[in-house]
Amino acid sequence: MVKLIACDLDGTLLLNGAQELNPGTVDQIRKLLSQGRVFAAASGRQYPNLRRLFAGVEDDIAYICENGALVIYKGEILEKHIIERAKGQELLKMIMEKEGAEALLSGVNTCYIQPKDPAYAVHLRDVVKNQVTVVDDILKTEEPYLKISVYEKDGVEASRKYWEKKLAGKAAVAVSGREWLDTMPFGVHKGTALECLMRYLGASARETAAFGDNYNDLEMLKTAGLSFAMEKAPEEVKDCSRYVTSLVEDTFAEISGGKYD
Repeated sequence: MVKLIACDLDGTLLLNGAQELNPGTVDQIRKLLSQGRVFAAASGRQYPNLRRLFAGVEDDIAYICENGALVIYKGEILEKHIIERAKGQELLKMIMEKEGAEALLSGVNTCYIQPKDPAYAVHLRDVVKNQVTVVDDILKTEEPYLKISVYEKDGVEASRKYWEKKLAGKAAVAVSGREWLDTMPFGVHKGTALECLMRYLGASARETAAFGDNYNDLEMLKTAGLSFAMEKAPEEVKDCSRYVTSLVEDTFAEISGGKYD
């Protein structure tokens, strides 16, 4: 039986830039839960954002937040990874110094920004619908650093190699959507977070399914015995997955129907 289903959001469950789930998706998840399965939202997004998205089942599902830096199930923090403060300050300075790049510092229940462009704060608060704290000096933020991200509104792909070279040896780097590049402690990713949930639930790889579409999903897809890449995912992502799907909800219906049990 498939006991655990971990699903990425942007580009996977949320297609074409959508910021809300499709009608009926929560009912599908509720059906999976009623069968004794655990659903985990697995995203680079923050915990409050994910709870809002999954209104109706928000207290019943698991959360892999901040690309694996934070794992929560039924209100209990199962795992939390922190970037050492001096290292985090170094990363933040690099981002703030680059023209066109905005920094995002993740805490458990809010993210901290020092916007260069006021539109950045508007985008995070009104489009992404994050809990946002605007600060005058991001380096003075006292909450421990869960994750530090780069936002470039024109896309990070063009500067991906720049960041990978700049951040080499300092942090793990993952592209997390068109405009985002995330940094976490080395060895922390969605795969380690999924392993944490598997241990907690006593679920084997064969009993675990995962869905993803981007490079930050690779480790999670490799960890699950049943891995599903999106049809529009990069070839590297599809190559490491057992199956390809164009619509996650169709596969949810197959799982609830017992196809993979």
